[in-house]
Amino acid sequence: MKQLSDYTDMIIMAPFCLGYLWAADQFYKKFLGASKRREQLFLALSFCGWLLRNVLGRRSSWLYLFFALSGPVVFMGLVVALFQSDKEKRILAASMLMVPVRLVADFFVSFLSCLELLFLHIIKKIPEPFFTDWAIGVTGGIGFCFAILAVCWMSRHLESVFRPKPKRWYAILAVPLLVINTMYDVAILGASNGIMVRSGSNMGLYYDQMFSLGGCLILTLLSMAAAGFYVFGMNRIYLEQEKSNQYHSQIAVYKMLAEQHRQTERLRHDMKNHIIALSALARNKEWDRIDDYLKHMEDLVLDEAGDLTGNKTMDALLYQKRKQAERENIQWECDVQMPRGCCINEFDLCVLFGNILDNALDACGRMQGEEERFIHIQAKTVKRCFLIEVKNSMDRMEKYLDGSTNKGDSQEHGIGLLNVSDVVNQYNGALHKEAEKGSFVISILMPLPDHAEFL
Repeated sequence: MKQLSDYTDMIIMAPFCLGYLWAADQFYKKFLGASKRREQLFLALSFCGWLLRNVLGRRSSWLYLFFALSGPVVFMGLVVALFQSDKEKRILAASMLMVPVRLVADFFVSFLSCLELLFLHIIKKIPEPFFTDWAIGVTGGIGFCFAILAVCWMSRHLESVFRPKPKRWYAILAVPLLVINTMYDVAILGASNGIMVRSGSNMGLYYDQMFSLGGCLILTLLSMAAAGFYVFGMNRIYLEQEKSNQYHSQIAVYKMLAEQHRQTERLRHDMKNHIIALSALARNKEWDRIDDYLKHMEDLVLDEAGDLTGNKTMDALLYQKRKQAERENIQWECDVQMPRGCCINEFDLCVLFGNILDNALDACGRMQGEEERFIHIQAKTVKRCFLIEVKNSMDRMEKYLDGSTNKGDSQEHGIGLLNVSDVVNQYNGALHKEAEKGSFVISILMPLPDHAEFL
């Protein structure tokens, strides 16, 4: 029976392990969601598993090997069983903390262990120093502290990775991380037993330990780099592809608007001929044909009571969005006055207003109950700058998350605002988003050239 002193390192690390598990629980709660009871169950089971692995793993090398290899599988099982969201997303979230965070902790543990060995060998003049349980506990606790910092950093910087995406994408991202984790487990087990790197039989225990720890440092650095480049690189590629797809869709819309303008101009040009044709039909009392003729003209002509901005493309875009709002019983207020000589080309204007208004219409469409639904649009020059401000109603229970909401098609919502941000940055402008209970406001301010004039 082992004495209590034999578990000194585990006792020292226990509170740090609890801190890390609490940070992991907050990470999963943010990106996956879970009830309070399930969160508590995750903390309790994870900590008990850690204690069991450390206690039984000291009984024999085979038990240690078993728990070392099965630990990640059990941890992933707890995450998949106790948290919400898609299964693929839960697997990715579990692998995020199993690989990068663990690598961070192991890197600093190996680094501090190297420093301790150097201190004991060079300063204390101990020929073959070894680690005490107390020293192992302290370095392990510090490793957990860096793991907690890594989890906090990932919580702030992985929001775009966990935005709603196809399930297959989460699986594609998770598999290489799990492969890295498996290879790292095998390599680290070898290193911990002096198998992976040895200095040679003539150099002694000190150099064996230094070579093994040095090998761990290199391995963790390479693994962290591979995991980081893969996760952020894949996410960047996905966002660029989505933005490209939206741009192509917007080009198609822009061409459609241009064609609509041409049809309207042709219709106005031929108005005299249309009046003659209608008069002939009226004289012959062909009322059904007159009705069909007028409906066809209605489809081609923009509503004269629509929003007139001084820009024909913008007029057509606002006309379409206003009609959609009217069909959905959304209150529409629009005051858009384009400056003459505006430096923003028509396509970029369509990107700005199209994406913002699409998101506003989606937010209004998701509202439940009898709450008032509205979209208020204002655009004008303010001190040699072009100001765009759009305010729309939204569900009071909805939470805004950095570019998207937690309901509806937030994938498209977030990509749309990324396209808006790209246009604003292209013109050296500034963008501000503010969400309050029941409303969302987006404001854009872009400088105008000196020759621009207010209409």
